[in-house]
Amino acid sequence: MATGMNTQSKSYILPLIIIGIMFFVIGFGVGISGFLTPALKSAFNLSTGQSYLVTAAIFSAFVVFGGPAGMIIKKIGYRKSMMTAFFIMALGMLLFVPSAKAVSFPLFLVALFIGGVGNTLLQASVNPYVTIVGPVESAAMRMSLMGIMNKTAWWIAPLFLGLFIDLSNVHLNDVILPFYIVTGILLFLGVFTYFAKLPEVKAEGEDETEETTQSSYAAGKTSIWQFPHLILGVIALFLYVGIETLPMASIIGFVKATFGSDVANPESYSKFVTIGLVTGYIFGAIAIPKFISQTKALIMFALIGVTATLMLIYLPAQYAYYALLLTSFANSLMWPAIWPLAMEDLGKFTKTGASMLVMGIVGGAVIPLIFGFLVDAVKTTQEATVADYQTAYWVMLPAYLFILYFALYGHKIRLKK
Repeated sequence: MATGMNTQSKSYILPLIIIGIMFFVIGFGVGISGFLTPALKSAFNLSTGQSYLVTAAIFSAFVVFGGPAGMIIKKIGYRKSMMTAFFIMALGMLLFVPSAKAVSFPLFLVALFIGGVGNTLLQASVNPYVTIVGPVESAAMRMSLMGIMNKTAWWIAPLFLGLFIDLSNVHLNDVILPFYIVTGILLFLGVFTYFAKLPEVKAEGEDETEETTQSSYAAGKTSIWQFPHLILGVIALFLYVGIETLPMASIIGFVKATFGSDVANPESYSKFVTIGLVTGYIFGAIAIPKFISQTKALIMFALIGVTATLMLIYLPAQYAYYALLLTSFANSLMWPAIWPLAMEDLGKFTKTGASMLVMGIVGGAVIPLIFGFLVDAVKTTQEATVADYQTAYWVMLPAYLFILYFALYGHKIRLKK
């Protein structure tokens, strides 16, 4: 995939810095689920499975709005789509205020869904932008740099909310001030994006007709469904986002089950998930493509994920906790590697392909929700035990195995005659 702009380093450093800020916002929007899941569970006396509706509300927006997001980007371009996304996310965050005042869990879910719609549009804009803005062989490196910003926000979000909300004694009115603050920041970023110097970029063949794309894999294609490597990439991304979100969404509950429900500051443990992710991203930023290709990196980290999952399930509780952190390290390079491999050679279907990949992010709703209901199904006491969590973590193994298949064979389907 070529780019539609000069690929000299100076030409895309400033846009990447601006996009990095946007990745931070995306991470913050997802990271709040790791804190709100146990907070709303306590406030509304929800079951474990019901509490994971918090994550489901955020990520279900990706499948509902993924297609429309691609159409919006086609119509108004990447930069204006990013601006619009910030305004939609601000509306979602603002709705937390009436949700808290009305003490309404369904209204909280509506607010989270609207925030997820904005997140969907932002994801559909920034991810292909980062892939296209520079050389394709270093796309995973750029995505790794963006991932550092994204996952740092995952950690900061629970800590930020922890300044206002006490998980041991949750009062819904405590969410009002922090979400007013977040709303203000998002509105500012929307205005900033409007004036930001972000050049529009295009993938190879994106504006070309069938007759002029003679050397492109996309030549002669009439439908997005004629790109099997993209379809497999969507499935891989669906599974990946689910198992990446799961450690962040479940770690507070797992920590309480492992070290006791009276453990101090359980939200602080979320930083260890982030440390694992960021460590992997740093490796990707340094090593790809200089020392290892993005394909080989995906294979290696999928194998680490398989190993870590088996350790998480079978090790004693005090050691299984560290295996959960290792899964975060394994997850780190999957997004940076899956995205460019799935987007390769889409030509004029690039924006449509990006919207399909964004729809795959709904895995972040489905897999944690399945996990939560599995915990409820196997537990025999009022509070879930470590063994209950370990049984439910089996959901991660087939996901890693499919990602391994995509890394080894799936993305190469387009090369077969």
